[in-house]
Amino acid sequence: MTGLRERKRARTHAAISEAAIALFLERGFDEVSVAQVAEAAEVSKRTLFAYFPAKEDLVVHRFADHETEAARVVLARPPDAGPLAALRDHFLDGLRRRDPITGLNDVPEILALTRMVVEAPALRTRMIRFQEASERALAEALQDTAGVPALTARLAATQVVGVHWLLSMDNSRALLGGQSADERCPAAVADAGHAFALLSEGLAAHL
Repeated sequence: MTGLRERKRARTHAAISEAAIALFLERGFDEVSVAQVAEAAEVSKRTLFAYFPAKEDLVVHRFADHETEAARVVLARPPDAGPLAALRDHFLDGLRRRDPITGLNDVPEILALTRMVVEAPALRTRMIRFQEASERALAEALQDTAGVPALTARLAATQVVGVHWLLSMDNSRALLGGQSADERCPAAVADAGHAFALLSEGLAAHL
């Protein structure tokens, strides 16, 4: 019974999300109300809020798996790999795989979602909370595995997450401006290498 209940919840969650994203992309995030999303998904507003506490969560949850991604990379790195090197390699691999979180993905549906996040003030504000959660998780992972003091871990996490975000936004803006992912890729890889080199020079004594 528990498995059936969880599957039903997952289907409802997916249905609400898909209805919301379709409406947002068609009409604009600010032009669609929660009531309209609930109607399109054939659920009550109360049910919708049980799954998504805020309107912004209907979009940001698409990035939920990435919120603790940097922390997971640090925790899962090989014993002989430093945290910063592991994070750099993971980001570069994401560029090669065209992972949407790197901003280097020009699939039309993903690009449209990226444009919405970039252009909607409420979503940009919500992404700040996403970044803060990423920083906290990464700081904890650095403390646990790199043996650095709490302040050092927090400062390092803030810099790393900030660099990730800046690189991703630069890539997204390039693609939204008309470049293809393949055209942008060499510059994206070069920018990432430069950014992590700067981080390494500043953090090498600790990480």
